[in-house]
Parts: sequence; structure tokens; C-alpha cells
Amino acid sequence: MPTRKSPAHRPTAPSAKAGPAESASASAAGVPPPSSSDAPDALLKAFAGPAGDLFKSLTAVKLPLDELQHLQQQYVQGASELWNQSLRALPGTGAGEAAAPAPAPVLNDRRFSNEEWARNPAAAYMAQMYLLNARTLMQMADSLQGDAKTRARVRFAVQQWVDASAPSNFLALNPEAQRKALDTGGESIARGLQQLVHDLRQGHVSQTDESLFEVGRNVATTEGSVVFENELFQLLEYKPLTPKVYEKPFLLVPPCINKYYILDLQPDNSVIRYAVEQGHRVFVMSWRNADDSMARLGWDDYIETAVIRAIEVVQEITGCEGQDESVNTLGFCVGGTLLATALAVLAARGRHPAASLTLLTAFLDFTDTGVLDIFIDEAAVRMREMTIGAASPTGGGLLKGSELASTFSFLRPNDLVWNYVVGNYLKGETPPPFDLLFWNSDSTNLPGPMYCWYLRNTYLENKLVQAGQAVVCGERVDLGSIRAPAYLYGSREDHIVPWTGAYRSTQVLKGNKRFVLGASGHIAGVINPPAKKKRSHWVSTGNSLPADPQAWFDAAREQPGSWWPDWAAWLASHAGRQIPAPRQPGNRAHPALAPAPGSYVKVKA
Repeated sequence: MPTRKSPAHRPTAPSAKAGPAESASASAAGVPPPSSSDAPDALLKAFAGPAGDLFKSLTAVKLPLDELQHLQQQYVQGASELWNQSLRALPGTGAGEAAAPAPAPVLNDRRFSNEEWARNPAAAYMAQMYLLNARTLMQMADSLQGDAKTRARVRFAVQQWVDASAPSNFLALNPEAQRKALDTGGESIARGLQQLVHDLRQGHVSQTDESLFEVGRNVATTEGSVVFENELFQLLEYKPLTPKVYEKPFLLVPPCINKYYILDLQPDNSVIRYAVEQGHRVFVMSWRNADDSMARLGWDDYIETAVIRAIEVVQEITGCEGQDESVNTLGFCVGGTLLATALAVLAARGRHPAASLTLLTAFLDFTDTGVLDIFIDEAAVRMREMTIGAASPTGGGLLKGSELASTFSFLRPNDLVWNYVVGNYLKGETPPPFDLLFWNSDSTNLPGPMYCWYLRNTYLENKLVQAGQAVVCGERVDLGSIRAPAYLYGSREDHIVPWTGAYRSTQVLKGNKRFVLGASGHIAGVINPPAKKKRSHWVSTGNSLPADPQAWFDAAREQPGSWWPDWAAWLASHAGRQIPAPRQPGNRAHPALAPAPGSYVKVKA
């Protein structure tokens, strides 16, 4: 049996810190990281999980004595300097009355950027000591000897503890929150308690004011119709915005662990609307939020009954049934993995329906999965299989969307957990409206058997990339048999699908390929409309796609602005001639059933 390969060397292309938008959506490991023991009990239930597995290998690592002594010396020296600085900052401790006041301490951390931290000597000292302690602990974690995966797990666990224990997270230690309580006569604390109770009831920390958004009203508003549905998905067809459309329809497969409308947030940042405006006849799969009736469905069901069926329905509606190279396709994140698997199954059956394949921040080769790799080993996957997989006593269960959401949030705990704990509860602030974070909180469930197959055959054993090793829908999968030209996109600061992992698809697919690298992270890098004139992207100077992603990056050239126009030009070249736009959605066999966005997307986990 193939075993999970060790992560390959990752290129050292420049990176920058991603914002709070980079949280969910993507292939999750499903094992939530550890959380603070000071969090409310009800929220702990959402955050809890077999996180103790991260600590089991602590005995397998050790810190060299000389390194420990060096770190101790650095720590003592740093602590002494901070103590002396804090004494000099106290009133009456200067050398005579004419002595200049000590300068305000420099706190190079946004958690302590408010002037209240520097103004209060005790708070400033506490913050500085916390930063020293945190830095020392992380240096100790980095200095441990042991195998790479164990060291990564220890570092992750230490980082979780360090972030949770920041003095800014506690009302008794946060002078900024205390000042706000005094200035508002305690009103901020009262509001914070109300918001805490609200979040306890809903089961997750609010990252935006969710009451201001409604699916179909001010998100997911591109006009269209539901033209097909079964137990797994609704197929949406969008109303043309041009008098003519390309003859080859365009099918988008979003990730099934999130709602599809990440591709249709607002009119000015909608990938779907942009594609419609470019003259494409656009179809999108809207996945059903799994419930108990779907608890035994597996990966094969998602391929045969969902992705392959969606391709067939699009062909039936547009009149190209059974034709090869008749549908342009796009897969985002795990939607890309599903789409590529479906196309490989069809190729094994002698069918090649894709005229083109676009993969956005998607894994085909799971060798380099970044931080998510620390959650995956045989024991973790086996536990999932015995509890919610086909091997469970009931033959299946559900992976709750809240669990996945917690996992991704704790990949960036300061931005996506503690930032909101402080703002919502300690300061009593309502987080500002943000469509992307509203989508991020709209989690979805997955059938356990489907999820367990995915974990074992991709993250653990990496079978999809090994020709003939994975059997899907009765066919031995060979991703190299997909002959459609491919547009492959990665985001430079993606912590869920590292761009080097997305790049590996260039070595898996055998047809003509183009790889483009965008700035920012997993979501913000993708949702980057040209009109915003934000960020940049990197393109090849030629047709070379070397095996080493760093070699590609070194030869690539940076272009200002969005990558969307580059992709639009590429897609148009594979879309065929233009024909009059259809007057009605669907056809006689598949009439319009309801207006977009349909009903499946509105079901809460």
C-alpha cells in the first residue's frame, strides 16, 4: 500500500501575511487544533477534538543542551533589560528632577498597538514580557531535534498556546478594554456579554455582523435559474448579459465544504458575473448541505451522481450530448480535485467532455500540503473511519461544518479567533460587515464516508496522483489521461493550498498547461476583480514549466493587477465561436425549477 510521502522542499519565494479573509474553504484535515482553556464551555465544544494527538510525539523530540543554554542566556538578558527599562519608566526613578522622561516602550505587535498599552507601565511591561516569552518558546520549538512532522506538530501546539495566552485576550490584563469600559460606564462589557451569549447560541465566534447579509438578497445575487437538482446538488444556469455567447458552455465546480457563493459575493467581485459578462453561458453546481439522509454517501457518489451528472446535464441543455471537448470546466479548491477525478473517470470510459480545465488553488498531488499535513497520520484517519466513515457501527455519519470551520480558523488564530474574542466580548464591538467573512461563517456538513475516502486516498496515501492506484466509480484513475488544456492558478500566501502544491499539477496533467501565481491568500488571491486594481500576479516568460516551482518563480515576471483578464483571454481561446444567447434557461427536458441561488445554498449546517 502506498504511504504518505514526506513534504518536499518548499521554495523560498517571498511571502506576506495574509489577512482575515484567508480562513476557510479548502481541503481540510478535519482535526481541530487546540483551544484555550479560558474559552467558554459551549464554544469549546465547537473547537474541541482529538487535538491531543498533536502532543503525543513530544517524547520523540529533544532540545540540545547547548542550544537550551544559549536560549536561557538570551532570555535572562532580555528579561533583565525589560525590567530595568520598566523601572526607569516609573515616576520618581530618574537621575534627578531634570532627568528626561523615559521614552515610551516600542510594542511591535498590533495586539498592543493602542496607546493604552504604552501609557500604562505595568501593561507595557507585561506585553513586552509576553512577547519575549513567546519568542523564546517558539525558538525552543524551532530548535527541537526529531523528524520534521513531529517538530511541525510541536511548533503548531506551542503557537496555539502562545496565541491563546496573550494578555490582550483577558479583560483583567487588557488596558484598552478597561479604558473602554470606563469611558462607556460599563456599557461595553454589557454589550460584550450579550454578544458572547449570542455566539454561544449560534456555536461560533462572530467574525462579521451576519444579520446584515442574506443569501439571494445582497450576496449570491447574479440572476439565474435552477435547471436541475438531485440529492447532491442543484445546477444553476445564469442569465446571459451579452447578445451572443460562446458555443461551449462553462461549468464551475466549487468546493463542497463551503457554499458556492464565494464565487458570487457582490456584483463587483463576482467570478460568476465576470464570466457571464465575458460572454460565457455559465453553469454552477450548488452543493447540498449534507444531512442525516446523506450520511452513508461516499466519494464515488460525489463523482458519479454529482460532477459527472452535472457535466451530462450541461451537455443535454446545450445540445452537445456525448460530444468530446464540448464543455469548459473550472474547479476551485477541493472542487478542483473532484472535477479532475471525474474527468479521469470519464477518460477511463473513453469520454473526454472537457474543452478546457481551470483549477484554482487546488491539489492533485498531495505531497506538499503545508500546515494541514500535521493533522494527518494513520491513527487520525483510522479514528475518523471508525467514527463517521463506512467502517463505523452505523456505516456512516456526518462531519459537521462547525468542526471544519474551527480547524481553519485556528490555522490563523490571532486573525480569526482571538481578534474577535477581544473585539466582540472584551470591548463590546460589533464586527464590521464583510461579505467574505459572512460566507466564511456559513459552514456546511460532509458525509463521513466521502470525507474519510478523501483523507485516506489524498492527504494520507496520495493515491490520486499515482496512475491506477485509486479506484473511483469502478475505474482506475489516471489523471494523466485528461487531455484538456489546463489553466492552473495558485495564491502566493495560501496557507491551505500552498502555491508550490498547486504548481505540482503542472507535472501531473499531460495536456497544454499555463500556470499563473496570484498575490495574497487562498480566497483574497482568487477573488480579485480587475476594477479594484489591487495586488499583482506572476506569469511565465515562456512555455517552460520546470519540476521545481522555485525555478518557475525565478523566471516568471510580475504583472500589476488581477489575473482575471489573463485567464479570460485564455478561456475565450477554448470557447469556440459565438452564437445568439439563449432566451430561456434550460431546455424542455430540464426547465427552470426556481430562481437562483436556489434552496440548497440556504440550508444551514
